[in-house]
Amino acid sequence: MGRRKGQQSSGIIWFYWLFTVVCGLPQLYTSIIVILRRDTTSPPFLTATFLVQFLCSVALLLANCFSDGLSLTQRFSATENPAPGLHASFLNRLFFFWGGSIVWLGWRRPLTFDDLWDVEPESTTATLAAQWDAAISRDGKTAPAEVKEPGKLRPAMVPVSGRQRSVLGCLFRIFRWHFLGGGALCFLAEGARFLTPQLLSLIISFMTTPEQPAWYGYLLTVLLLVSCVFVTVIKNRYFYTMFTQSVRIRSAIMTAVYRKALSLSSAARRDSTVGEIVNLMAVDAQSIGDTAIMLWSIVSSPTVILISMVFLWQELGPSILAGVGVLVLLVPLNSYLANKMKSLLVSTLKFRDQRVKMVSEIISGIKVLKLYAWEGSFAAKVEEIRAEEIVRLKKVAFYKTFNSLVFNSAPYLVALATFTTFLLASPDNVLDAKKAFVSISLFNLLRLPLIQLPTIISQVIQANVALQRVQKFISADDIDPTAVCKDRSEANAIAIRSGRFSWEGDEAQSAWQLENIDLEVGHRRLVAVVGSVGAGKSSLISALLGEMKKEAGRVVVNGRVAYVSQQAWLQNATLRDNIIWGEDFDAKRYKKVVNACALQPDLDMLPGGDMTEIGEKGINLSGGQKQRVSLARAAYSDADIVLFDDPLSAVDAHVGRFIFDNVIGPQGILQDRTRLLVTHAVTFLPHVDEVVVMEGGRVVEKGSYAELVAKQGDFANFVLQHINDTTNKGAGAEIEELIEPLEQVTGAEPLLRQLSLRSSRASVNNTGSETDIRSRRIRSISETVTSSVDRLPSLDRRATKLYEEAEFDGKRLVEDETTETGKVSRKMYLVYGKSMGVFYAILPIILMSLAQASIAGSNVWLSFWSSAGESSPASSDTFNSTSLQDFNASAHNITGDLDISTNDTGLDPVFSDFVITKNIFIGVFAVFGVAQVGFMFLAMMLLFLGCLRSSRVLHQRLLDSVVRLPMSFFDTNPSGRIINRFSKEISVLDTTLPDSTRFMLSCITQVVSTLIVILAATPEAGFFMLPIMVVYYMIHIIYIASSRQLKRIESVSKSPIYSHFGETLQGVSVIRAYKKEQEFYDESQRKIESSLKSVYVNVLLNRWVAVSLEMLANLITFAAALMGVAGRGSINSGVVGLSITYALNVTVVLNWVVRVAADLEANIVSVERISEYMQKDREADWTAPDTPASWPDDGCVSFSNYQTRYRPGLDLVLKGITCSFKPGEKVGIVGRTGAGKSSLTLALFRIIEAAGGEIDIDKVNIADVGLHDLRGRVSIIPQDPVLFSGPLRLNLDPLAAHSDADIWRALELAHLAEYIRGQPMGLEHPVDEEGSNFSVGQRQLVCLARALLRNSRILVLDEATAAIDLDTDDLIQATIRSQFAHCTVLTIAHRLNTIMDSDRVLVLDQGKIAEFAPPSELLANHDSIFFGMAKDAGLV
Repeated sequence: MGRRKGQQSSGIIWFYWLFTVVCGLPQLYTSIIVILRRDTTSPPFLTATFLVQFLCSVALLLANCFSDGLSLTQRFSATENPAPGLHASFLNRLFFFWGGSIVWLGWRRPLTFDDLWDVEPESTTATLAAQWDAAISRDGKTAPAEVKEPGKLRPAMVPVSGRQRSVLGCLFRIFRWHFLGGGALCFLAEGARFLTPQLLSLIISFMTTPEQPAWYGYLLTVLLLVSCVFVTVIKNRYFYTMFTQSVRIRSAIMTAVYRKALSLSSAARRDSTVGEIVNLMAVDAQSIGDTAIMLWSIVSSPTVILISMVFLWQELGPSILAGVGVLVLLVPLNSYLANKMKSLLVSTLKFRDQRVKMVSEIISGIKVLKLYAWEGSFAAKVEEIRAEEIVRLKKVAFYKTFNSLVFNSAPYLVALATFTTFLLASPDNVLDAKKAFVSISLFNLLRLPLIQLPTIISQVIQANVALQRVQKFISADDIDPTAVCKDRSEANAIAIRSGRFSWEGDEAQSAWQLENIDLEVGHRRLVAVVGSVGAGKSSLISALLGEMKKEAGRVVVNGRVAYVSQQAWLQNATLRDNIIWGEDFDAKRYKKVVNACALQPDLDMLPGGDMTEIGEKGINLSGGQKQRVSLARAAYSDADIVLFDDPLSAVDAHVGRFIFDNVIGPQGILQDRTRLLVTHAVTFLPHVDEVVVMEGGRVVEKGSYAELVAKQGDFANFVLQHINDTTNKGAGAEIEELIEPLEQVTGAEPLLRQLSLRSSRASVNNTGSETDIRSRRIRSISETVTSSVDRLPSLDRRATKLYEEAEFDGKRLVEDETTETGKVSRKMYLVYGKSMGVFYAILPIILMSLAQASIAGSNVWLSFWSSAGESSPASSDTFNSTSLQDFNASAHNITGDLDISTNDTGLDPVFSDFVITKNIFIGVFAVFGVAQVGFMFLAMMLLFLGCLRSSRVLHQRLLDSVVRLPMSFFDTNPSGRIINRFSKEISVLDTTLPDSTRFMLSCITQVVSTLIVILAATPEAGFFMLPIMVVYYMIHIIYIASSRQLKRIESVSKSPIYSHFGETLQGVSVIRAYKKEQEFYDESQRKIESSLKSVYVNVLLNRWVAVSLEMLANLITFAAALMGVAGRGSINSGVVGLSITYALNVTVVLNWVVRVAADLEANIVSVERISEYMQKDREADWTAPDTPASWPDDGCVSFSNYQTRYRPGLDLVLKGITCSFKPGEKVGIVGRTGAGKSSLTLALFRIIEAAGGEIDIDKVNIADVGLHDLRGRVSIIPQDPVLFSGPLRLNLDPLAAHSDADIWRALELAHLAEYIRGQPMGLEHPVDEEGSNFSVGQRQLVCLARALLRNSRILVLDEATAAIDLDTDDLIQATIRSQFAHCTVLTIAHRLNTIMDSDRVLVLDQGKIAEFAPPSELLANHDSIFFGMAKDAGLV
């Protein structure tokens, strides 16, 4: 039957032949005796046939130890690298021998990801997803039709009934049989453990009964070995089953969470941050899975305690109630300690979250912090939070130490109470060796359940909280799949009729609605949507995508959709992959799209061309480049309908015009598709088929451009306002384009008169006729965009630099995270030890050794006492001196050179005339206990404090190092990787590493004391133990090598899962618009499965080493028992009981030493990873002692043959810059992409250092001053306004260097004071993460207020982008002109009209100064570069 099902090995058949061989052993013995004695009474034929039969049985038993070969079907269905366990024999699987191959491989060379086996079929993510769907369906028995294809993404997560199933119920349905099977194994293993105390009792009885035959003692020894092996096999099979199910549970939850994220409604999405949702996968799934391992222990632990009590009652009678009383007293104490720890952990986690959030913001805004010289201030605030966190961690450490102490000493306290009650209850009670050591072994069985139970209960509580979070997320509302429909009867491509839409959420959010929306967009038509900020333009796009809740009406979208969001979303993939995005690559179509989106010059500039990797969040592209890639993605797709949410605001005006003409407009490559364009650019409107005007969430006007202008309504006013703003900027050519379509329109005359008036003003400085201007501008755009590309926004400062850096490393910008190989350097242990301090590193070792010596001393003292009963049972409270001397001799002077004699009565043992009574015995036994408790408490407390000191010191050094690292480091390392050092690695130092260190110290001292006691009691066991320990050490070395590397692989393989998930959450609206959910889901499945490969192998590895080490420990137990039985008559029962009791205990301890050593080494990797960042090259010093306090006085800036490169080995980006800026001069800095204008700014702030020459400010070389001395005295208003969460005051004056009056004055000048005064908390008004509760314009005004507060002599202005409304732009320009009139102002220009009034313009070209003169002079020279750029922009 098994073979028909594909089984290659049968456990039933193997056990049958084993049973046959074992049952034949007595007859074999008889047959051998018959042959040896030449007994003729037994027929030779029967003897011969039996021997043949027996040999055949042995041969078949051996044959069944191997599995059959693979069938043809199995070979074809096998994966590329299948796990050997799938085809291993029964014996192989029973003892986990099949894990040996990868262990040996890992010892010979470091393991790599390719060495790992494929996940077993039943554990693949596709299988688990199908099982989850079956469980979540209504009946839980049959999967719905769409689930029968493994890996198929369900369109909706909510079952047919509309009621979300319980996550716990689904998990139980999937894993119930494995879980119940694990429970059976658990109880079988726990029950088998009680065989050892009973066998120990029989062995001690055998030692005190000389008349029993010797073979009986050896039989008991063999049975002891068999019972230990049985426990080992069953227990490890149980753990393998439960650990495997734990990983499967984790995988199922991660898959369900990811899939839910793809269908989550906007309201549910707002309820949680990206970090919180990622935590569901990273933390909560892990917590639930880990708890599943120990769930059966909640039932088995009380059962073990109860059975132990029953056996103890048999040995000691009612006296055991005293021990029970101690246990009962410990329960409320444990409850109190657990509650205290829980409350402290909650408050600790709050501070940890605050700290990580603060660090995250520092990393995200590190460039701004460096430019403002605020790194130290923000780092100090992180340290303040860290100090509060450490205070709570110390309290947790105290309660944890006390809790651990209580349960470590609980068996001893129970034994003391029980033995004292037993001895004092009646003079007839005799505590002999049998009672003493059987009781001790039962007390040891109590130890693990007592220690585990509170931990498991606490873990279950945490898992329940995690489960509730997952349940809340899984049960959250999905987007309505019926909100947008397809209707073949609808003539239009897009239609909304009587639509009313709202953003789900609180009252304020849901109060704002899109109302009375009626919209029709015909096939292949281009419709523009315009309106003021907050009118509802982007919301209209969201409604068409189904992202908004449809309250009423009907939405029809006939065709496939592409979507270009306002903020471009790119993946961490190659640029080509971001454009084709899963479509088949068509070289001709691809090239056409790239050229139309003005991307070819960028591809030529990038080191890897279109195969260059795009960094996290598109870090190595400018804002304009990212948006053009996003446009190219939509253009390359085969979508019928393309929705544009104001994508052209991120690019310069002339590039926007080029893209409109070549991509979006009537002659663009998308002319045969339906296009809906949200835009602020009025100049495009004459070329669209229809304009939709929105205001206050309503469509107020619809029609062609000419029709709407003729109506003289809101749209006409909108156009006129734009003209007013544009005229002031000097863009006359745009006005001409707006006039032309209106010349023949009836009703447009009033507007035309105003436009003509504006036009005449704007064209004063222009030459030639109107026709010449238009033709010149159109021709120049078509000629220059393809050759030059847009004037990159300020992100180009980063982008240009990163391109140069990327050349150094090939086409990859973001470096792969390094995975160390081989043994962790001993230096890391020294780093950790030094950060602890000598006192905290050495003293706990001494104290823990004394604690273990106290434990050993108490057991030796107990053996002394109990041995007296063997030779004088009538005298229960005395030792017999002869037996004691025998013990002393046989135990090789354990007691030292004591002078032992008997007193005159012969009743009490006398040590140098000192009689030992019951009271003295109990007193000494108690003293040993007090010493054990005291030493252990001090050792653990000091160790915890030392570990926390180390954690605090390393965190401080890490933070100090990171904020001082150069910008190139942050550009080539994803923020998540850096933050990981402050979250995961520091968390390991705070909690995991102290526990690992404590366990390691405790285990090593316990092993040493155990071996000393066994060797002292039965020296002959040393002959067995020496080779066993050699093998043990070899296994330890082999296992550590593989385990260490697997941990590293696992750690590195997790990051892509969470990075991909975070990326998905940020771009989920784009993913849904393109209907790419299935592709992303499949990719997530692959990443999860790849990560879990190392986890499954690690589970197997742990079982392999556990079985191997426990088998060795079983041999030590066997050796101790065998030597004791063999020495009957020369060794008393107390010594044998002591030796076997310790040997039984070493089974667990030896296993733990290796496992804890592996964990310690795996956790010390966190120190290694932190130390890696501490050793990187830093920036220059922040301060210099000889910097004048008033410098700079005038603001004169001089460059003298200045050269710079981004890193050693790269080409120069600035080549011999020599120029000077006079005090108070206003200078515009312009240049084409890669010209070096960004590098010039970075050089001024020493973000990059000089390779030659120098920069002087007021005749002081900036290389001679500290970085903060420089950056703190030069102001900048960056293009991208960055705010940090916290009070507004922190964002304006983190150094607390200004009074409230100064801050309010700065806010007044920045036109923000009125808004801030309207907030209840004033200057303490909270700023949300990334300043999300401020508009972009308000954020820019905050940056202006920062510059006003600093009031330095030099201001660098990185011009605001077109995304900021014109009113805000005017406010900023006006304030700069008035408040910074006395300053030297350097403006990095992207829109040339903002620098036309500068004193001089510096034109850079290929890192050199090409032109430097007043703008009027440069414009007069038609051959100048500046004139060509102005011509491109339509300014001349």
